[in-house]
Amino acid sequence: MSENLRTYTTEHVDDESETESENDEELHCPECGGQLASDTEHGETVCVDCGLVVEEDEIDRGPEWRAFDSKEKDNKSRVGAPTTNMMHDKGLSTNIGWQDKDAYGKSLSSRQREKMQRLRTWNERFRTRDSKERNLKQALGEIDRMASALGLPDNVRETASVIYRRALDEDLLPGRSIEGVSTSSLYAAARQAGTPRSLDEIAAVSRVEKDEIARTYRYVVRELKLEIQPADPESYVPRFASDLGLSDEAERRARSLLDTAKSQGIHSGKSPVGLAAAAVYAASLLVNEKVTQSDVSEVANISEVTIRNRYHELLEAEDGVALN
Repeated sequence: MSENLRTYTTEHVDDESETESENDEELHCPECGGQLASDTEHGETVCVDCGLVVEEDEIDRGPEWRAFDSKEKDNKSRVGAPTTNMMHDKGLSTNIGWQDKDAYGKSLSSRQREKMQRLRTWNERFRTRDSKERNLKQALGEIDRMASALGLPDNVRETASVIYRRALDEDLLPGRSIEGVSTSSLYAAARQAGTPRSLDEIAAVSRVEKDEIARTYRYVVRELKLEIQPADPESYVPRFASDLGLSDEAERRARSLLDTAKSQGIHSGKSPVGLAAAAVYAASLLVNEKVTQSDVSEVANISEVTIRNRYHELLEAEDGVALN
């Protein structure tokens, strides 16, 4: 009996010593016995003394974000869609789908359909509880509709939504229509992002007149102190050339014509859209990819008379530089 106990005790002590030695190896470098440290940026465990990489490709089980206080930590989460300014509630509310089907794809009974319709109605009422939220919802819907029609990217829509929110917060809407301010916000956002659309193009998809858009745009830019540079004619060239099916060589030649016009000061006081359209037309002739003035006029939404006038000015400036 005592002999069996002594054998068990010896084995138990041996197991403990092995465990301690394993733990010691985990805490210290197997080469030099130095202290180990975790490099979370590279997912490695390294020795601080000799630099030996003991473990690599470790999984970081922590969150992707940083929180500096308990309140900020509670507000952040791994779940849910990202917030966006393109929705009046920033995408934080619940949306009930329009399909009358359950989780298995089966159609709901008539009684359940009535119940879901009532829930949708009340959900919509709760999402827009006051006039300000209803205003914002209508305006952001208009911005999204016009941006889709103009082929503008999401970053422009996001910026336009932020501009409209600022205008609403600073009480710039009294006396002006929701459509006018939302259109002006989109026009300003497109110019800020370097993907401008002409005022005629904006007016074609808007529900307000061109004069009201221009007037409201100037007012919003002035009151919100937006920093918007004058539109560069070159920013219109890629779109016009693509719509006309012109080559890269024609596009480069059009840019060259506009650079010459800028150096000669011809662009001052003239419509950037008209200059861009004229440059594209002139470049197409110079590289023998002829398109008609009517084609360019339709793509750029500008008159053929303007194209002819600017076209001659661009070529004269080019000839003047060549002679000098």
